[in-house]
Amino acid sequence: MRAYERLLRYAKIYTESDPASESHPSSANQFDLARILEGELKELGAGKTELTEQCLVYGWFEATRGREEDETVGFIAHMDTAPDFQGKEVRPLMHENYSGEALPLGTSGRVLDPEVFPELKKLKGRTLITSDGTTLLGADDKAGIAEILTMLERLKNEDLPHGRIAVCFTPDEEVGKGTDCFDIQKFGAAYAYTVDGGEEGEVVYENFNAASAKVFFEGVNVHTGSAYGVMVNACRLAMEFLGRMPQTEVPEKTRNYEGFFHLGEMQGDVERATLSFLIRDHDRVKFEERKALLQSLAESMNEELGRLFVKVEITDSYFNMKEKIEPVFHVVERAFKATRNAGIEPITSPIRGGTDGARLSYAGLPTPNLGTGGYAFHGPFEHITAEGMDIVTEILVSVATLKRNGTKRKTKRKNGRMEERKEK
Repeated sequence: MRAYERLLRYAKIYTESDPASESHPSSANQFDLARILEGELKELGAGKTELTEQCLVYGWFEATRGREEDETVGFIAHMDTAPDFQGKEVRPLMHENYSGEALPLGTSGRVLDPEVFPELKKLKGRTLITSDGTTLLGADDKAGIAEILTMLERLKNEDLPHGRIAVCFTPDEEVGKGTDCFDIQKFGAAYAYTVDGGEEGEVVYENFNAASAKVFFEGVNVHTGSAYGVMVNACRLAMEFLGRMPQTEVPEKTRNYEGFFHLGEMQGDVERATLSFLIRDHDRVKFEERKALLQSLAESMNEELGRLFVKVEITDSYFNMKEKIEPVFHVVERAFKATRNAGIEPITSPIRGGTDGARLSYAGLPTPNLGTGGYAFHGPFEHITAEGMDIVTEILVSVATLKRNGTKRKTKRKNGRMEERKEK
C-alpha cells in the first residue's frame, strides 16, 4: 500500500483537538483514529503496542537478526488536526497529472492558485491531493502517520534489516499538549524524529524560542463630564503601549531567523484592557531581551503615570531544540544520509514555529523534524502529492535501516517515484 492511500482513509476521520479543553486528550474523537492505528501497528508486526488513557498510541518493533546492538530509533507523528479551520467531514480530492495551473477546489469557490502558492509550479505532473475547499485536508499530520506506517510495512514485506524501532502517535499537538503525557522512558528510544514538516527532504533541527505574554491595563472610569484629571482610559493605555513597541518586528514583516512580537488578541473597555502576545526568536539572548522589553515598557509607563496601571505576565512555551540537538548531531547526519539515499538533497531551514520535537529534546529525547511533503497546513488550501509521500516513505525506510557508521540501499528519483540503485 502506498502512503497516500492511508492518508485518504485517515483524513476522513474527525480528530480536531479542542484548545479550550483541560482534559487529556482534549477531544474524545481522537480515540477513533487511535484505535485504528493501534490495530495497524499490530498487523505490521509490532512486538508490543499500547493505547493509553490519554490517547497516545505506542508500538515497538524488535531489531532484526544482527542488528540487536543498534540504538533504538523513534518515529513520532500526531493524530489531531488544527482547530484553525473546519476539520469535520473531510472529502479528499485527487488530481492526477496536475497541470500546474490554478485549480478550483470542488464547488467551494476557493481556488488553489500558484500565484499564491508558488510551490505548485514544481508539483506539475504529480498526483495532487487536496480537500474540496470546505475543510482542511489533515495532511498535518495524518500524512506523517501514513508515511511511518508505510515505512513499517516496507520493512516487514521486504525483510529489511533494522535496529529496534519505537513508534508513537500523539494527540493534541495542535493545541500545544502533544507531549504532556509522553513517557520518554517507556518509549525507550535513544533519539527520534517527528514526521511533521513540510516539503519532502526537510530536516529541521532549529525552531523558535517561544513565550506567551499578557499585558493588563487598569484604568479609572468616571463620567465623561467630570473626567478631567481623573479618568484613566485602559484602552488608550493599551494603544500607547503598542505604539512604543517595535513596529516592524511582527510576523508579517519578518522572515528566516528574525524574531517578532505577535499581537494575537486585544480586549478592553475604559476600566480594563488586555493585550495578548506571542514572543518568538531563534536566538536565546534576543528572546530574553524581547521579554525584558515588555517588562521595561510597563515599568516606564507606570513610572510616568505615578501608579501601577500596567502589569505584564510572561509564560515560556518552548525553546530552540538546536541547543539539545547539536551535541548529538549524528542524529541529524543520519537524516541527511537517508535523504540523499532517497535521491534528493536535504533542505534545512529554521522552523518559524514550534514542534513536539522541541519539548521532547529538552526533556531528554533528541528529536529533529522531517518533512511530510505537505504544504499550506491549517486551512482549506492544504495540499500534498502522492509522489512526495513516496519520497518521504523512502527517506524513513533509509533512516530505519541505516547503521550508525554507514549507509544502506541507495535510490534515485524518477518521475517522483523511487527506484532501486545498487551500490558498486
